[in-house]
Amino acid sequence: MTDKSVDDFRVRLGGRELVPIMIGGMGVDISTADLALTAARLGGIGHISDAMVKTITDRRYDTQYVKEKTKLYKSHADKPDKSAVQFNLGRLAEATRLHVGKTMEAKRGDGLVFINCMEKLTMNAPKETLRVRLRAALDAGIDGITLAAGLHLGSFALIEDHPRFRDAKLGIIVSSLRAFQLFLRKSARTHRLPDYVVVEGPLAGGHLGFGMDWAQYDLASIVAEILRWLKAEHLDIPVIPAGGIFTGRDAVDFLESGAAAVQVATRFTVTHECGLPDAVKQEYFKAKEEDIEVNETSPTGYPMRMLKNSPALGSGIRPNCEAYGYLLDANGSCAYIRAYNLAVAARPDAEKISVVDKICLCTHMRNFNCWTCGATTYRLKDTTVKNADGTYRLLSAEHVFKDYQFTKGNQITLPR
Repeated sequence: MTDKSVDDFRVRLGGRELVPIMIGGMGVDISTADLALTAARLGGIGHISDAMVKTITDRRYDTQYVKEKTKLYKSHADKPDKSAVQFNLGRLAEATRLHVGKTMEAKRGDGLVFINCMEKLTMNAPKETLRVRLRAALDAGIDGITLAAGLHLGSFALIEDHPRFRDAKLGIIVSSLRAFQLFLRKSARTHRLPDYVVVEGPLAGGHLGFGMDWAQYDLASIVAEILRWLKAEHLDIPVIPAGGIFTGRDAVDFLESGAAAVQVATRFTVTHECGLPDAVKQEYFKAKEEDIEVNETSPTGYPMRMLKNSPALGSGIRPNCEAYGYLLDANGSCAYIRAYNLAVAARPDAEKISVVDKICLCTHMRNFNCWTCGATTYRLKDTTVKNADGTYRLLSAEHVFKDYQFTKGNQITLPR
C-alpha cells in the first residue's frame, strides 16, 4: 500500500501549481460560492454552477429576475406551447456577471474558481443562451469554465473571439474517449485545446453520460484508455477523474496512475457551505445503499442518480416555465411538459395528478426536492459523528478538503 497522500502531488494549470483537488459544480446553487471559495483559499479548484442563474441571484443578491419573467409571461401559464417564453438575453448576461463577479471579488488564496456550464440548459434558444452564459462568465473574470452535460461541439466557437478565450482555463466533462475525440475534432478549427478534461464515471451524482447500462462501465478503465490515447497522440492535456472518489486513497490511486487531479463532490454535499437545506443534508446522511437509484425521469434525456425518496418523484406539478423554463428546447417544449399534458388529458377532472415517468426538473431543483446524489452517498454517515438527538453533525468544507488532501490510506478523519 502506498504511503503517499494527495498532498504529495500537484496539478499544473497555466503555469500555476495547485492542490490536485477540484470540487465539482453542483446546481442549482448546491456548489455555492462559499464552497468554491473554500477550495480556492486552500489552493485547489472550486466550481460554482450557472444552472438557473437568475434564481441564484434573486436569492443571493435580492434581484427580481424570476418575478420579472413570470409577470411578462403569466398569460402562457396554461398553454402547452411555450415557444414564446423567451429569456431576455441582456438580463441573463447581467445575472451571470453578477453571480460570477461577486464570487471572484470574494476570492482569496492561490487556488482557482471555475464555473460549470451545462449545454443541456437549452432555454428555448440553445445556441444564443449558451453564448451569453459563456461570454458573461468570461466578462466577469471567472478563472475557468467547465463545459458539462453535452458534447459542446460548437461551444469553443461561441467564444473564440472573446479577449479571454486563450487566457481563461477551459475544460470539458466527458464519459468516454470517443466523446472526447469528437469534441477535439469539432473544436480543432479554433486552434485551441482544452486546458483539462474531467472524465466522469458511472458512479457520479446527478446526470450521467451513460445509458441505463451504466453499471457495465468503470472509471479507472476509461481514464486509462484516455491517458494512453493522449500519450500516443503526444497531447499534454491534464486528465481529472470524477465519480466515486470517496477517500484520499481513492484519489492517490488515480494520481499515481497518471491523472493530474481528481474531481470530488458527494462528500461536500453535507458541509455547512453546501447550498442544500440542512434537513436535506440529513437525508443524505441517513441514506442506505438501496435508497439510491438511477432512473430516466430527467427531461434532459440523460439517466440521473438520486435518492428514491426525493419529493420530486411522482409529483404532478404544473410546469412553471414562465418563471424558469431552463430546459425548454428550441421549439418551446420539454419532456416533462409532454408527460404532464398526457397525464392531464388522461384524467381531466382530477384535482391532483401524478406524473411518474418525468419530473419538472427546474422547479424541483429550485426547491431542493430533487435529491440527486453520488453512488457513495450511503457512506456519508461514516464521515462524521452522530449527535445526541440522532442527527448527524455537519462538516466544514475545509475539514473535508483537508481530509482528502492529507489523510493516508482509506482512513477518514472524523470531526472533533
